[in-house]
Amino acid sequence: MNLPEIHAFLGCRTPDAWVAMALQHQDILLIDHKNCEFKAASTALSLIAKYNQRLDLVNYMSRLAREELVHHEQVLRILKKRKVEVRPVSASRYASGLRAGVRTSEPHKLIDTLVVGAYIEARSCERFEALVPHLDPELAKFYAGLLQSESRHYQNYLKFAYQFGEPADVERSVERFRELERELIESPDAEFRFHSGVPA
Repeated sequence: MNLPEIHAFLGCRTPDAWVAMALQHQDILLIDHKNCEFKAASTALSLIAKYNQRLDLVNYMSRLAREELVHHEQVLRILKKRKVEVRPVSASRYASGLRAGVRTSEPHKLIDTLVVGAYIEARSCERFEALVPHLDPELAKFYAGLLQSESRHYQNYLKFAYQFGEPADVERSVERFRELERELIESPDAEFRFHSGVPA
């Protein structure tokens, strides 16, 4: 796991105000984290459906979907153990904000989608890192364990972007989404979620 590489990839660190809000609202943190794991599995499955001729990608995304669903089940167990009522929680603006920047023509659409995946995984890793020192031992151990997998997912999304795209185009995509991602993390956000910005 290479946290310095992830810090360099991201345009900013998680604001302290977000960490403070997360510690006050651990129920929402866990419910939204559960939802994020499910969406990560869904994203992997949608990539399999859309790009089924790219066998390397299909093979990896199949394994990724299973892993994300295992994480989903692990968060569900924590919610049950802590007697947190699972209730509907709206999605944050984060993923949709990033996907709004995805180009619509191929192969650029695939490249941008993979770069967005890399940013989501890298930010998840960095958020777990920011939270771990402040959490109770059980949750800290769980989130510290997820650091490794999120770091690996980030690296693999980026690896596939370079495999399927021209290096210069991938670099431009990385730079473009770095700025968009930073803006989503550092700007005021009306709702607290796992990937939300600074609490408004």
